[in-house]
Amino acid sequence: MLTQIPGIRVGHATDAQGCTGCTVVLCPEGTVGGAEVRGSAAGTRELDALSPLHLVPLVHGVLLAGGSAFGLDAAAGVMQYLEERGIGFDVQVTRVPIVPTAILFDLRLGDARARPDPRMAYVACQQASTGPIPEGSVGAGTGATVGKLFGITQAMKSGLGTAGVTLPGGITVAALTVVNAFGDVRDPLTGQLLAGARETPESLRLVDTAAAMRCGVVRRGYDAENTTLAVVATNARLTKVQATKMAQMAHQGMVRTIAPVHTTLDGDLVIALATGPAEGGIEADLNAVGLAAADAVADAILRAVKTATPLGGLPAWADIQGPPSR
Repeated sequence: MLTQIPGIRVGHATDAQGCTGCTVVLCPEGTVGGAEVRGSAAGTRELDALSPLHLVPLVHGVLLAGGSAFGLDAAAGVMQYLEERGIGFDVQVTRVPIVPTAILFDLRLGDARARPDPRMAYVACQQASTGPIPEGSVGAGTGATVGKLFGITQAMKSGLGTAGVTLPGGITVAALTVVNAFGDVRDPLTGQLLAGARETPESLRLVDTAAAMRCGVVRRGYDAENTTLAVVATNARLTKVQATKMAQMAHQGMVRTIAPVHTTLDGDLVIALATGPAEGGIEADLNAVGLAAADAVADAILRAVKTATPLGGLPAWADIQGPPSR
């Protein structure tokens, strides 16, 4: 899980009644960031600060939130929490916390007026710890859904998942994902559909979204309401350019598990964090780190759907499994 990376703290704030929430990742001192956006409907704040061309060298926290663009305002709560503790980019008169933020559209589930705000994000910071991370329909994953070819009534509940990979030499790479995809989620090892679009609002039988689209089925009505968000982190020593490359390679984990992915209807993005200090951090092969990041993202996506619980009238993965085989 993401908290396998020394110094990384993760906290949630959940509004189960409104079906929304947010998740904060607090970074240790000296963390370098990078990002890669491949969906066409992303909603972000301060993502430019992760560019290798940007003046700011470090990142202090990451916020993932529901609420669509309204949820971007919640980042002020993270900034307040960090500023109170003297954490941020030194501009002489104060320290400005650098908190890249990405949102997902969860307004069709629960109360469309319920959105993460600065108070909720501040609470998530207070809850942040280095311990085990609650998964499923919590935090930013509270209102997450998948399989929206036929609209929200035939979708399935998804959520938030996390996973990690250990490499030789003490290198760890971990991911946290919030899966709110337009497409379906499939196990890449077995080819089995795990969650996605259903035949009817009452049915638990899945429709293969990609296959249906190849036969001419298209999404009708407003549809810029999907995204898969991922934060990948490593204890390796990376530059901003290398962290950006790790983010690019990590997208392969989405490709393996979500179909279709990176569509015009999704805001898919990866934020990469490297906590190894510039002096004294663990040196690692960038390609191996990127490969591990893709593996961790794929595993975290599967956990996001397998740990989700029914909410807002939508079934979850456990509902379609049937009795266990002997």
